[in-house]
Amino acid sequence: MGKDNRSLRTASPRKVIKLNLDADFFFERAVQSLDRYHYDKALKYFRKAVEIEPDNPDNYFNMAGILSEMGNYEESNLILKQILEQFDPDMTECYFYMANNYANMEQFELAEKALVRYLEEDPTGQYLEESEEMMEFLGYELKRPTMIRKIKCREDWFEHDRARAMLEEGRFAEATKLLERLVRRKPDFTAARNNLALAYYYTGQLDKCLSTIGEVLRGDPGNLHALCNLAIVYQYTGDAKGLREVTGLLAKMYPYQPEHLFKMATTMGILGEHEMAYRHFRRLLRLTGAGGDPWLLHYMASAAYNTGRVEIARIYWDKCLAADPESPVPRFHLHLAETALSGGERVPEVSYHYQLPFEEYIRSLENPAFTPERSAGDDPLFRSSVRWALEHGDRDMKLQVIKALAMFGGDGEESALRAFLLREREEDYLKKVAIFVLRSRGVKEPLEALIDGRRMELAASPEAEKLPVWLDAWQQVMEVAWARMDEGCDIIQKHDLQTLWVEYLSRSYPDIPRMVKPEAWAAALEYLTALMHRRPVSYRDLSERYRVSAGSIRKNVERIDEMCGVKEKMRAIFPQFRLEQ
Repeated sequence: MGKDNRSLRTASPRKVIKLNLDADFFFERAVQSLDRYHYDKALKYFRKAVEIEPDNPDNYFNMAGILSEMGNYEESNLILKQILEQFDPDMTECYFYMANNYANMEQFELAEKALVRYLEEDPTGQYLEESEEMMEFLGYELKRPTMIRKIKCREDWFEHDRARAMLEEGRFAEATKLLERLVRRKPDFTAARNNLALAYYYTGQLDKCLSTIGEVLRGDPGNLHALCNLAIVYQYTGDAKGLREVTGLLAKMYPYQPEHLFKMATTMGILGEHEMAYRHFRRLLRLTGAGGDPWLLHYMASAAYNTGRVEIARIYWDKCLAADPESPVPRFHLHLAETALSGGERVPEVSYHYQLPFEEYIRSLENPAFTPERSAGDDPLFRSSVRWALEHGDRDMKLQVIKALAMFGGDGEESALRAFLLREREEDYLKKVAIFVLRSRGVKEPLEALIDGRRMELAASPEAEKLPVWLDAWQQVMEVAWARMDEGCDIIQKHDLQTLWVEYLSRSYPDIPRMVKPEAWAAALEYLTALMHRRPVSYRDLSERYRVSAGSIRKNVERIDEMCGVKEKMRAIFPQFRLEQ
């Protein structure tokens, strides 16, 4: 019996548990010791793990961490540097822990240096929130802000935000290039892809726009931003069937996130679904409590007005004015609402854009994909904004309106300009620009105006007022200039060019040089006009556009300036004024 028992004990080796003393074993022991706050034991076990696996940087990292917990900051940093130099330079979190150690040693300059290195090189941003707190602390200790060029983990979002800002500023080509690079680098960056679709839309690349929206919807069929963008494109292209389908899908959605709610509300407004826009904007205001955001208050007021809730619209535009007292947008729309409430003319519908209606038409010229819903001449909102701006706007706004009327408007706007000429308080320069605009619109008969405090009748040819004759050669110079002026020149610069030309001829008469090369005189006029408007210009560019030598242009610039003193006036106004050499 005993013999059998002995053979049973020795014949069951599988029941003996073998203790596997590998690195994982010591790691577990270290963790257990940490849980019990036995730091000495934990450090001993981590050191043992390093001995067993000397090429594993995680073991060193754990050892550095426990040394830091024990207050052994200097030794901890030596190990962290060893990890970066000998094992894995991509373990950027080492810099964050080094910064902590330096801060605990009150070596704040070194802490800042390590923290900046972490933020500029770490792609994940695991310790971003803690880093921002440390930056604030270091700024306090060093008595200056932390100097940092970029935060790598936010790099894509920084670029995305920059692209969005470009879209809002109308810099569509730049935004397109930036978003294309971003999407190539991060194909799964859906927000960037949605904004790239908008960039294509704004630059008139509708095929690329639809293709980009399709790419988003293939990966996420319910993506609200993509569906909203698709609806806007369908409306623009006149695809009624596609628009009905997408609008039907959107009508079934009930977004909760403020960003989605805002996108839905603005899209419904653009599509003319004002009742839905009103409901969504009202929910958004309740959800966010953003009572101080003038843009959102304007959107809410516009939706209320467009659904016939004029009193509610007035209340929200009043709040908008309180939030943004310097902007003319709420003041103009308050005027509309109050006029309608007092029984006056009610404009049928207002725009959701936070700008004056005539500004929308100017924008439509700059961006072919942005088109107002109706032509300016037929739009009562445009006419109202023109009359209001000419009456209540500041000097810059009045100039902007007059410039717009060179391109838009009908008989009503022409009457508004004629009335403007007879107002006593208006600046003479503005009136002269208005006269120039009226003439450019084809008005031939004499115009009545208050100029220099006197009521006068102005003939169709302004040149005839100062000169006894007006030669065809002089007219040709002006016409060549207007035809070849840089695309950035507007109606105001054309007016100033004409004024300068008439002044030069009047001062020179009767000793006016022969106009052998009208192009050389026209280029000289553009050069001086550009200087007056502080617009970059070069003789080389003018020489290429007007096809005359730079020397001929320079000689005529000197002749005109000798009589009119343009450069001297510019130096008096802008002491730092410099001319092309």
